[in-house]
Amino acid sequence: MFYRRSTDGMETPVGLENQYAGPVATACWIVGGGPSLTAAVADQIQQSPAPKFAMNLAGSGLLRPQFWTSYDPTCRFHRSIYLDPSITKFVHQGRGMDLVPGTGFKVCDCPSLFLIDRDKTRGFHNFPGQGTSPITDWQDSLIQTIEIAYRLGFRRLYLVGTDCCVTPSSDWKRQARAQGVTYQYGEPLTEFARRCERNGMTRTALETFSTGPQYHFDESKSLTAAIQTDFHYFRVCQYLRLARRSMALAGLQLISATPHSRLNTILPRLPVLAACRQILKTTGHPSEETTRGNYALPRKESSSRAGMRDFRPHFWPTPEGPVRIPPAPGDRTKSKAKSSLRAALAQIPDIPIPLNEEG
Repeated sequence: MFYRRSTDGMETPVGLENQYAGPVATACWIVGGGPSLTAAVADQIQQSPAPKFAMNLAGSGLLRPQFWTSYDPTCRFHRSIYLDPSITKFVHQGRGMDLVPGTGFKVCDCPSLFLIDRDKTRGFHNFPGQGTSPITDWQDSLIQTIEIAYRLGFRRLYLVGTDCCVTPSSDWKRQARAQGVTYQYGEPLTEFARRCERNGMTRTALETFSTGPQYHFDESKSLTAAIQTDFHYFRVCQYLRLARRSMALAGLQLISATPHSRLNTILPRLPVLAACRQILKTTGHPSEETTRGNYALPRKESSSRAGMRDFRPHFWPTPEGPVRIPPAPGDRTKSKAKSSLRAALAQIPDIPIPLNEEG
């Protein structure tokens, strides 16, 4: 599913599946580019002991992710992402021979970069995909990010900067109210624009208005493009709503930590600060861990091990049938096994073998 490719076309599979899974549901931040991602929010996320997985231009100027993926063309993204070896990157195999922006390097040569294949036929009943099958392709970066994170072994994903909604500007809403039209948060922007037109506002008049902030970074789209983007967001939210049962069966937890996100009507919500506390409760508090005395005489083991004992199963299943596991050293059955072996050996008759020695 994940592989490297050299510039001569040689491909090398890399086994990254479930490498980040743990004894409990492993957490990861999914970082989108919505306007709700502020410097204060990014600082809280940076200090939490969970990796950040960004998509496209998300996080630019605020944080550096540990994981990154893109859906759009290579030329839209930064050289410092592609060439930073500390960021593990995932791009579609069709981008492998693109040039890194501003360089003569091929994308496939970038450090810590892995190629993926995509599946456009996957339905809601089996999202996210399992095993080594291609990554789900529903023509969206968020869907791709969620699935890759799941394949890597992360099971609790906190979504930040995923507003998934482009709202009309205050001036536009004010003028619309004067025409008897009220904007309902979360409704597709295209439907709001149509109601405005039906109530006497021309398309030319609408083009004079802008939308609310579209991203947390310095970028924007025209009104027509913003309307199309908002409907795309609406569609993706419905995709995730329809795939909730499948995600639950797969053990995938999506938690919205984005205020006023369109996803908040379909996903569990948790403020960023509460999500950080939840992560700290599981992994521990790095800033509160002491070092004094750790290199002194060995300490006694934690009392939590008092009721623990590591057992081995009697049999391991194999295609040929069960295989008995030899007893562990010190096991009380060890002496019994030795006695049985001695008894079995005693029953084997001695067979004389004549030798013809020369020289």
